Amino acid sequence: MKCLRSTEFIIACVLLAAMIGIGWINPAFWSLDNLFGLLRSNVVIGIMALGVLLAMITGGIDVSFTAFAIAAMYLTVRGMVYLGYDGVFIPFVAATLIGLSLGAFNGFVIHRFRMIPLIVTLGTGSIVRGLVLGLVGTSVVNINKMPPSLIEFGKTNVVSLTSAGGMTYGLTAMFLIYLGLAVLVHLILKHTMMGRSIYAYGGSPEAAKRVGFNTRRTVFFVYCAAGALSGFAGLLHASMSWLANPRDFTGLELDVIAAVVLGGASIFGGRGTVLGTLMGVFILVMIKNSLILMHIDTTWQRVVVGVIIVAATAITAWRDRKSLV
Repeated sequence: MKCLRSTEFIIACVLLAAMIGIGWINPAFWSLDNLFGLLRSNVVIGIMALGVLLAMITGGIDVSFTAFAIAAMYLTVRGMVYLGYDGVFIPFVAATLIGLSLGAFNGFVIHRFRMIPLIVTLGTGSIVRGLVLGLVGTSVVNINKMPPSLIEFGKTNVVSLTSAGGMTYGLTAMFLIYLGLAVLVHLILKHTMMGRSIYAYGGSPEAAKRVGFNTRRTVFFVYCAAGALSGFAGLLHASMSWLANPRDFTGLELDVIAAVVLGGASIFGGRGTVLGTLMGVFILVMIKNSLILMHIDTTWQRVVVGVIIVAATAITAWRDRKSLV
């Protein structure tokens, strides 16, 4: 019975009801081509959402992750083009380390100066994006200049099928990478002392410190991890889209935060799960995809995302108040 009252079960019911409703309105929703496309669209936003989840569990927020993703992606691709390097492993390590370094700066400022995470990450995100555009450049690295190895990596499918019209589609292998990272974050949160310290810090930083948790290490880990995940997701995005555009991800912060909140994470800290976040990401991507299928203007899509944020936050606040009674 406790399982039936869990946040994840409620989210799963909402997800199932939404899928049935959307499929009833538009039967094309159930086509394998569309479902594989949905899973593909989950990858980049989902990896970023894992980092935002960590920050939200501590009671903070990170809105710099899109800028860090752009910096890691654009610097890495431009470096590969300049050096003529055509590999995959080292570029992804480099992009991840770039994101991790930028996240470490966030963690240092937030902990050292006791500043509000929202303000810090707003500032660092603006600084990083401005430096990339001002110092590195604004030109788009198109498919004809993209390293072939990155393109081939992004095209890798686990399953490949051919439609009646001769079109080839499949389930991208990048989705498995996304699930692997989700499992890793879940194991850290649920089965390590660092995971316990993250939840404790979100409940009360002072109480967490009194019981022996190293709050400095906790803050650093969270924002380093969020930065690393963003850097990795940024290069993965370039690999899957076959271009590197330094102006990408504008406004994506709202989508990611909406997905995490929709997945049951509390904006007040101390609550949130990887499973809930995965479902929240899928619901958000599914809703946006369905709006596109119904030819609804992108302006109204932003309205829907805003409504989701307000509604999910209100429900979360009500749940938290109720648990205190």
